[in-house]
Amino acid sequence: MHSAISKIEAYVFEREPNDAYLGDLSDDDIILNEHHFVRAFNGTVYPQRDRSVVVRIEDKSGVVGWGETYGLVAPKIVAALIDDLFGPYLKALPPQSPDKIWDAFYLLQRNRGYWGGYLADTFAAIDIALWDLHARANNQSIQAALGKAGSGIIKGYVSGLPKKTTEERVELAQAWKEKGFDDLKIPISATTKGDVVGEFEALRAGLGENHKIALDMHWTKSAPETIALEESIRQFNPWFIEAPTIPEDIEAQIEIGTTMKTPLAIGEEWRTEWDFKQRLKACQIIQPEMGHTGITQFVRMGKIARENNIKIMPHATIGLGIFMAASLRTSVVVNAEAHEFQHTIYHRNGALLDGVAPTEKGKFFVPDTPGHGVEPNKDGLKHLTLLEV
Repeated sequence: MHSAISKIEAYVFEREPNDAYLGDLSDDDIILNEHHFVRAFNGTVYPQRDRSVVVRIEDKSGVVGWGETYGLVAPKIVAALIDDLFGPYLKALPPQSPDKIWDAFYLLQRNRGYWGGYLADTFAAIDIALWDLHARANNQSIQAALGKAGSGIIKGYVSGLPKKTTEERVELAQAWKEKGFDDLKIPISATTKGDVVGEFEALRAGLGENHKIALDMHWTKSAPETIALEESIRQFNPWFIEAPTIPEDIEAQIEIGTTMKTPLAIGEEWRTEWDFKQRLKACQIIQPEMGHTGITQFVRMGKIARENNIKIMPHATIGLGIFMAASLRTSVVVNAEAHEFQHTIYHRNGALLDGVAPTEKGKFFVPDTPGHGVEPNKDGLKHLTLLEV
């Protein structure tokens, strides 16, 4: 068991991007300021730079744990919540299992209706850091701390083909196939003039019948539109359809998931198991995002999925890579079928960390080293700025 917590700090991670996951900005996209822009196709705000919030926790014995969550917009909100609420409470609590601390955090504002958003993101970051610290204090990996010691192998799927034309995207997909990555997901916004059928036809012709191809719809369609689109591409054997409609509309999600022949994958925006339980009838695949769930809720969602014969294919977002490392470790524990591989981000930002899991021939090779296995190196620390409130 770790000692009492003595210090907790929040940092913003920022770095100029290399290739945008969704491709270059269109004429219709809106640049807000130096930090943000809005994509016209789905009305969602995105950061100009790779950006997240990193949390560092230290106990009285000097053991350190690192966590991470979303910081795409207003990262100082996370710092303020830590300064005003979670930091003082964490220091006041006796050392205990991180999942019990997660439950204690959740109770603080539950009866006031604060169940997600920035609040849950903040204790997701703390939860990752606490599990890291907890495991390192016992000289064990996250896997061992969660009851499944040992290294593991997780199949990775290529996410996004940031090229301007269909022909260039097919060539990029073929290049990844040559490296052993034979599973792929494309965003609907990256198809040429919205021609999803043409994009699937070209990819299927260029990659062969056995290559898995999924479609990320980024919450842009209604239930009838989604069902019609799935019917139009069914001849190309899509792997799964992701995030087709607005996440609040549970009835629409259930209609889509019970009507389509192609599996429905949802869940990247979920924070807790309660989000999942309401949608058990909707999906065949869940995509928990470690930056939202933390390790505790990721494991609980995984247990529910297994009990209901639902597959687990975790989401991977833009960040330094601490929550990605935690996600891979926890994916080993919950027996995930595959994990998203953000090829434009993973190794590039992973170079700022020590201990990143290597990838080879379409797989992540997850070691059994202490904690979640990573921490910022000298170059990584240069991209972290302490958040003060």
